[in-house]
Amino acid sequence: MKNDNSLIINLNMGGAAVAYVLLGISLWLSTEVPLATKGYWAMGVLLLTISLINVVKYRMDAKLHDDRIRLIEDAKNERMLAEFVGDKK
Repeated sequence: MKNDNSLIINLNMGGAAVAYVLLGISLWLSTEVPLATKGYWAMGVLLLTISLINVVKYRMDAKLHDDRIRLIEDAKNERMLAEFVGDKK
């Protein structure tokens, strides 16, 4: 089974890579900003990226958990209906 979202994922990863490269070039070429400030900005961008990855991961995990619970409840309801219908016959 091929993932249909691979093109969108690759496009987003490419866009993020280009944004990081452009940010790096901007920080490198800005002469009036001290090096300590550049490092602080770079750390902020890196930590923001890690935080966003974690948010997406935990939201996806929560959605998968909810889907799994829903499937279990659907299977339980199907079994109960099958037992109810089977008792009538």
